[in-house]
Amino acid sequence: MQVRFGGRYEETYCRKAARRLVPSLRIGKGGNIIALASELYRSDNVPYLLECIAKQTPHLHTAIHVPFSFGRQSVSEPMYRHLQVSELSSPVLLSYLQERGISTELAKRECKELHFENKGRPYFAIGFPNMAGGYEVRNRYFKGCVAPKDITHIRQSGEQPTTCYLFEGFMDYLSFLSIRVRNNPQCPRLTTQDYIILNSVSNLAKAEGILADYSQIGCFLDNDTAGRTACEHLQARFGERLSDKSIHYSEYKDLNDYLCGKPLSQSAEPMKQERQVQSARRMMQPPKKRGLKM
Repeated sequence: MQVRFGGRYEETYCRKAARRLVPSLRIGKGGNIIALASELYRSDNVPYLLECIAKQTPHLHTAIHVPFSFGRQSVSEPMYRHLQVSELSSPVLLSYLQERGISTELAKRECKELHFENKGRPYFAIGFPNMAGGYEVRNRYFKGCVAPKDITHIRQSGEQPTTCYLFEGFMDYLSFLSIRVRNNPQCPRLTTQDYIILNSVSNLAKAEGILADYSQIGCFLDNDTAGRTACEHLQARFGERLSDKSIHYSEYKDLNDYLCGKPLSQSAEPMKQERQVQSARRMMQPPKKRGLKM
């Protein structure tokens, strides 16, 4: 398995490149992805190296399961071709949802199954529709979207409820439904409120106008910087109409981790990200001078 950067086929690296633990160019040095890029581009300028990495990331071989977004591709060369939409039935996808604690019956009702080609290879994934006709795409190895990207607004039939619940991603929405059914299977109260799924916190502005029509808003965003910032913004606008529901899973990153019983203390990802940030900061600092201060 090889990863090629920028089409430079004479310089190849093993799968460990994706894990930021590779030796660089057979010179016997180890390090992170910044160190590797430093050898590739013959520079110690970290901002320049980060820009180079960002430019080359879309060219990584898809076999290493790098997450990608269909929206990054130009109109002339879409990453998805021959898109087919059907009812969600794949045992592989249903098994993945079960591992995430999601009720497969609820998922079949809310999601679709997508089959498509990317660079000549067939793929299939869970598709969650949005208001603009696009899909959020997810399987065990990647997540992305079929353009256009937009929010999802789920309205109940009949008289409009006065309450709307807000989620960041559709896995959080499915987790909420699964929790309600698990805790009260006889009366889960799934249709007593409407729902908005942002599909990205960057879509928050698109949801604000719709949320203004509700007298009560339940906010189920992630317990990270982006989620907290978005919730604070909404609280400033809607005041007492908004209730921050993340306090019910404050020890978890998001609602799905709460459903799966995986608190933040058991997640290594935040520590991994912090180590990468610290490593980049150290490389940006000038070398310390030896000797006495004058």
